Amino acid sequence: MQRSERLAEIVEIVRDGRLHLARDIADALEVSVRTVYRDIDTLVASGVPIEGERGLGYLLREPVFLPPMALSLTELEALTLGMAIVQEAADEELQMAARAVMSKVGEHASNRRQAPKSWGFGVYAFERARDGFRHMPLIRRAIREHLKLQIEYQSLEDRNSTRVIRPLQTEYWGRVWTCSAWCELRSSFRAFRIDRMQTCKPTGASFQPEAGKTIEDYLKHVADQMDRDRDGS
Repeated sequence: MQRSERLAEIVEIVRDGRLHLARDIADALEVSVRTVYRDIDTLVASGVPIEGERGLGYLLREPVFLPPMALSLTELEALTLGMAIVQEAADEELQMAARAVMSKVGEHASNRRQAPKSWGFGVYAFERARDGFRHMPLIRRAIREHLKLQIEYQSLEDRNSTRVIRPLQTEYWGRVWTCSAWCELRSSFRAFRIDRMQTCKPTGASFQPEAGKTIEDYLKHVADQMDRDRDGS
């Protein structure tokens, strides 16, 4: 692999917003850790906004530059629908980002005559979905940066508890948002409704992905449970 290709591969690896250790990048590219350090130094010097340090890991923050790409009208329609949903069913930070994306798409679309502004979509989110929006920017940041959060949580039975969680993923269910996380109080996975979080704040501690506590482990756990329920029915 040529160095230019390797640099592009490193950008692709770290652009998901997660923290990546140099040794993991080196294993993926079949090079030495020293080579990865040298390549990342080169990328940073050239202006690529990679953050992190040796021994802790690296991630790529905004802005992310996409290569030129051609979209079909159907693909553009899908993008427009997705951004319309975000503008109605996400927090203010993501709403602004969605409007910015569509503004950029509109400026550079080469076939504007065939790209109607509304696309015939109407998106109307349930008002209850907005209740937890105040916590969403922090939760999304915590997922990206592997930050532990302390939450004051009120269950559907109105029981209150204080928990430290490792947030792994957020989910939108049409009416509410949930956060799937590793709960340190219960030492197991839990899904928390974000609108039921009374408070949400960083603990000041971070975490590294551990076997048995990752989003992949959680999704496998859910799939296995569904299989058991189906077999038992």
